Amino acid sequence: MLFFMALVLGAVLLGATRRPRKQAPLELPRATSPLTRHEQAMYFRLQGALPGLVVLSQVSFSALLTARSMAARSTFNRKRADFVVCERSFKVVAIVELDDGSHDGNEGRDGKRDALLEKAGYRVLRYRGIPDIDRVQADFAPPPLPSALGEDEEGRIDPT
Repeated sequence: MLFFMALVLGAVLLGATRRPRKQAPLELPRATSPLTRHEQAMYFRLQGALPGLVVLSQVSFSALLTARSMAARSTFNRKRADFVVCERSFKVVAIVELDDGSHDGNEGRDGKRDALLEKAGYRVLRYRGIPDIDRVQADFAPPPLPSALGEDEEGRIDPT
């Protein structure tokens, strides 16, 4: 017992005589732009191509997804979408992801993110670069309605 007490006392004294580690000075946060130049160009492209819709940028997945368990929330709570395009009622029309060279080799990670959003019912559009206005408008155009003439999905008239 005496040996044990001496050992504990020695450990305490050894800890007390050690110099405290120097801590690095606390870094102060600094301002930055909320969007990169590439993202700014995409933002204005979406706004120009989709005048009747609302374009939001850098939206956290936590604003788009919810779950009861902490384990499920931890799969998305630190992620964010590049752009969320909504109706004026803020019903989400699509989530837009803008890829650049930093996504090379990360297709699997991007696929998991897309799958997570798609399982929740969202439409995800992923662009490699800034698309032209016609492409954006085509991607957001509603699907054509079937005609009263009995056309099939490819526009051919069904003779029956």
